[in-house]
Amino acid sequence: MKQAACVLFISFAMLLAACQIDPPTATNTTWGHYKGGPEANQYSSLAQIDTSNVNQLQVAWTYRTGDADTVNHSQIQCNPIVVDGVLYGTTPQLKLFALDAKTGKQLWVFNPMDSLPAAKAMFFILNNSRGVAYWSDGKADARIFYTAGSDLYCINAKTGKPVAEFGLNGLLDLHEGLDRANIQDLFITATTPGIVFKDLIIMGSRVDEGPDAAPGHIRAFDVRTGKRRWIFHTVPHPGEPGFETWDDTTAHQFIGGANAWSGFSLDEKRGIVFAVTGSASYDWYGGKRLGDNLYANSLLALDAATGKLRWHFQAIHHDVWDRDFSSPPALVSLKKDGKTVDACALSTKTGYVFLFERETGKAIYPIEERPVPTQSDLVGERLSPTQPYPTRPAPFVRQLMTESDINPLLPPASQEELRQRFRSYQNDHMYNPPSLQGTVFLPGLDGGGEWGGPSFDPTTGMLYVNANEMAWVIRSVELEKETAAPQTVAQAGERLYKANCMTCHGPDRKGAGNNPTLLGMDKKYSPASLDTLLVSGRRMMPAFKQLGEQERRAIAAFVLDLPKEKAKPYTGPKLADAPTKVPYSIAGYDKFLSKEGLPALSPPWGTLNALDLNTGEWAWKKTLGHDPAFPSAPVPTGTENYGGSAVTAGGLLFIGATKDGMFRAFNKRTGALLWETKLPNPAFATPAVYEVQGKQYVVIACGGGKMGTASGDSYVAFALP
Repeated sequence: MKQAACVLFISFAMLLAACQIDPPTATNTTWGHYKGGPEANQYSSLAQIDTSNVNQLQVAWTYRTGDADTVNHSQIQCNPIVVDGVLYGTTPQLKLFALDAKTGKQLWVFNPMDSLPAAKAMFFILNNSRGVAYWSDGKADARIFYTAGSDLYCINAKTGKPVAEFGLNGLLDLHEGLDRANIQDLFITATTPGIVFKDLIIMGSRVDEGPDAAPGHIRAFDVRTGKRRWIFHTVPHPGEPGFETWDDTTAHQFIGGANAWSGFSLDEKRGIVFAVTGSASYDWYGGKRLGDNLYANSLLALDAATGKLRWHFQAIHHDVWDRDFSSPPALVSLKKDGKTVDACALSTKTGYVFLFERETGKAIYPIEERPVPTQSDLVGERLSPTQPYPTRPAPFVRQLMTESDINPLLPPASQEELRQRFRSYQNDHMYNPPSLQGTVFLPGLDGGGEWGGPSFDPTTGMLYVNANEMAWVIRSVELEKETAAPQTVAQAGERLYKANCMTCHGPDRKGAGNNPTLLGMDKKYSPASLDTLLVSGRRMMPAFKQLGEQERRAIAAFVLDLPKEKAKPYTGPKLADAPTKVPYSIAGYDKFLSKEGLPALSPPWGTLNALDLNTGEWAWKKTLGHDPAFPSAPVPTGTENYGGSAVTAGGLLFIGATKDGMFRAFNKRTGALLWETKLPNPAFATPAVYEVQGKQYVVIACGGGKMGTASGDSYVAFALP
């Protein structure tokens, strides 16, 4: 018997090794939270699908939402959740739905437009929704929280109906309780779900990135009533720690941003919620917000019950590069000096991973303040003389472009033209600020690490980061100075366009990336319909309700090229000498591209990286995806990627995220590609892994809509035959 048992044990061990199934030291068999669990580590302990059978995966079901907007490049960036066999997700038009997670059969749909009064419905803003949050009292009361427009909705998880006792008939306006006067006309929503701690829903926000931005304060609301229970001021008020880092002692009254737009992670045992913030507004010029600007660009460890600050780390002082923290930290455990350390791992747009002890904020590896460029040709700007550099791990992307990095896949004439342009820009340091001549940004505005964030395997201590490598060029433009001279509507319209619209649509109104061209707008919009758009906003475009009617009419006359209107004298307000008025804007969000519209930077443009947290060393790096624009490239080029990966105990790393529309499974130990399939549309979202009645599924939202790809409306689930 002993010999038979030994043979059986050895056979089982060999099977585990062959299939690469991890021992069950961490359990997560469902996907009940955004990013898989409160730790935001995107890990599943399921192992039915493994390295030996992943190539047998087939479509189990497909759900079509029916409301993709191909004209306006709608997207589904949702990482759905699964609770008690029910899958909850969102559609391109921000409807909330519930499906049978085994079959994909629709159980109910909630349309936020149906619950809004007519007066508010006309100002409803469509934005991306990356997920939802779930709360239950453990009995009959179960609720879904998600944001559509400026409202946080509380929906009965069983029926799909608003919960009347929460807020105002099931919704809470996120403008409420921000401790700022005259906030109602400012843009505020939340693209990433809040996180539930006991009887609290903790919320961040997405705000405008222009000078007139709402503050990004973090708030917790009662899950039953919607009453605000606490607030943390990310732009500190007088008497609060961090207030001294703002030279202007009135900054809390007008500076916005510093918002936690990318979500949270939660240490439930310790009662610590971890939040990360973006830059303070205005993004590209800091002359109106001198100082280090706490708590912008910071990792915050807050007491989840009270909102009190436990510790913080600021990764960018006085940010003028739009280097927001794009994803919350993954809560991890690692071995250091022979001891197990509970830590948080923070991937960044700059290509760094910062590691901290979870309870104290002590850096796992030393972080050094190093000198950086301090010269700016923008009057009034004052840059920080140093920035933090982690000594380990090494960066996971290139951080500087040189002439030798010009894309060799381009024609020789295009390469030479790019070299000439490259020499005309500031290009010699990652921390060169925006400039009037133009500055090369690498990593670019979309990372490095993006909002999909890392995944972490608690059984091996490996952290997986998918990354972008794309150079951008940011050029500052001086705005019109105050003048008392009379203006025509044409002059005022151009001035107002540059101050409010040029950042996204460019000085020539041609747009770039997902920011559409405004040329030919007269064929799509009348002055009245364009005015409605300016007031209400749409998708990534914020509302401009702070502009008066005459200002909006002047912009419409300029954009729609209305000769009779443009010739009239302008009677609206002149440039106000307000604290938020800035002397500079930027010429657009412009990637560094060739005359053919192709990357100036040599590939790879997308990578998948594995970091051993126990050693601080990168274990492997693989190119992620292949750009369809280079079908004959000798090696895969990689593509920019949005969304993250899911790692499983079956030895697999699942990821969509790429422009080429493929869904892939990699061997998590070696990075070898094991399986791939073409999706209906590219999946710029993070997959969810779950089990129903003993069967494992992997589901991903296929919404397309970014990087010129067609929009879609599918959720596709895969399983073994």
